[in-house]
Amino acid sequence: MADPKGFLKNGREVATRRPVDERVHDWDEVYPDGVGRALLPIINTQAGRCMDCGIPFCHQGCPLGNIIPEWNDLVWRDDWDGAIERLHATNNFPEFTGRLCPAPCETSCVLGINQDPVTIKNVEVSIIDRAWESRAVRPQPPEWLSGRTVAVIGSGPAGLAAAQQLTRAGHTVAVYERADKVGGLLRYGIPEFKMEKKHLDRRLDQMRREGTIFRTGVDVGSDALTAERLRDRYDAVVLAVGSTLGRELPIPGRELDGIHQAMEFLPQSNRASLGEEVDGQIRADGKHVVIIGGGDTGADCLGTSIRQGAASITQLEIMPQPGDTRPANQPWPTYPMLFRVSSAHEEGGDRVYSVSTQEFLGDDEGRVRALRLCEVDAKFQPVEGTEREIPAELVLLAMGFTGPQQEGLVEQLGVDLDERGNVARDGSYASSLPGVFVAGDAGRGQSLIVWAIAEGRAAAAAVDTYLTGSTNLPAPIPPTERPLVV
Repeated sequence: MADPKGFLKNGREVATRRPVDERVHDWDEVYPDGVGRALLPIINTQAGRCMDCGIPFCHQGCPLGNIIPEWNDLVWRDDWDGAIERLHATNNFPEFTGRLCPAPCETSCVLGINQDPVTIKNVEVSIIDRAWESRAVRPQPPEWLSGRTVAVIGSGPAGLAAAQQLTRAGHTVAVYERADKVGGLLRYGIPEFKMEKKHLDRRLDQMRREGTIFRTGVDVGSDALTAERLRDRYDAVVLAVGSTLGRELPIPGRELDGIHQAMEFLPQSNRASLGEEVDGQIRADGKHVVIIGGGDTGADCLGTSIRQGAASITQLEIMPQPGDTRPANQPWPTYPMLFRVSSAHEEGGDRVYSVSTQEFLGDDEGRVRALRLCEVDAKFQPVEGTEREIPAELVLLAMGFTGPQQEGLVEQLGVDLDERGNVARDGSYASSLPGVFVAGDAGRGQSLIVWAIAEGRAAAAAVDTYLTGSTNLPAPIPPTERPLVV
């Protein structure tokens, strides 16, 4: 264990973000010099708060099965080489999860029963950032090649995790991405202020040096590469295409100009913030912006709109405002619904809860000018007499995703779908088509980045077994199991 009295002597401390007035004028990460560096002065003490709890429930909270108490102890002892070895044993990309994961491990921390939990996520990102700086992260090419080939479709966290594991197992792996650059939502969905793309690029460089092949600008399932040709060319296929169909809001006025899905808005902004030219970019400059949806995607739209100079921003959520403490029906170690303030929420905008949008209102030119909403009761039914209008010159729909795109590859493969429209798979991540496996949101539905990486790793183990008869790759939780935090 770490410091035996650490949790008694020291309180919880987290990294200090840059001042709001400074950071809203750039696209850099909200932490000075990166979150890992910002934490280094306090991180040994924070790791020392990890207690000898006997049964570390943080393991149960983490889909990756991160061995959290061990690397907390190693950090407290200043053994950073040992810490990164233990962290990489279960997580291919801790620089991603340390920035983007909502940390269900922390809500499962035993110390969190009656105190502030250990800052697990902060320790994690400090370990990996320091490892990159000290050049402790190196390519791990396979010692021999199996002669088997695998195609991974999609380069988000699930696809990248599967590809890295299979490459290291000795298979020849090609990752196909229909966008012009690798990364999926990590590149074009996550704003730069949450994760600078240098963290993604250096991990991709490591994977290339290990032997993973990346093919960008290829829409698999089109005439360029049909599903039939794909299966003929490769011994196994991993579908990691994500859940990309945005949830719609079919109400009067939806056809008006100025109403967009969040994933139309965010990728364009990401490209522009990285210096790319974007023709006809959807922008918030000087506009009254309304974001429908109170989750992480909505918060990303909020922070982006602030940086683009919106006149006002209102974020709507149909659910009631959560409380500041655990509800009685969400006891430890479950992941509770709490009122959380992201870095974007610190920067501005209004959050309105328990409301439902009834109609979009347009001007004479067919553009949205306002929306009509009303309050809802506990059963989400409209409350009479609460209707009102708010100005809306740009509306962003951030209500989640309904499943993978079926047109094209999924349709051509003819794989079975489950009742939610996701690609069906068994306990070994195998689809109904021999040799075709499914990992991440394409099979699970919209979920957390830790689930995507965990499923990518587990699917890789299943593919390795399919190709060779056995595997030495670790396999986290099977897809049929659900932890308490989900």
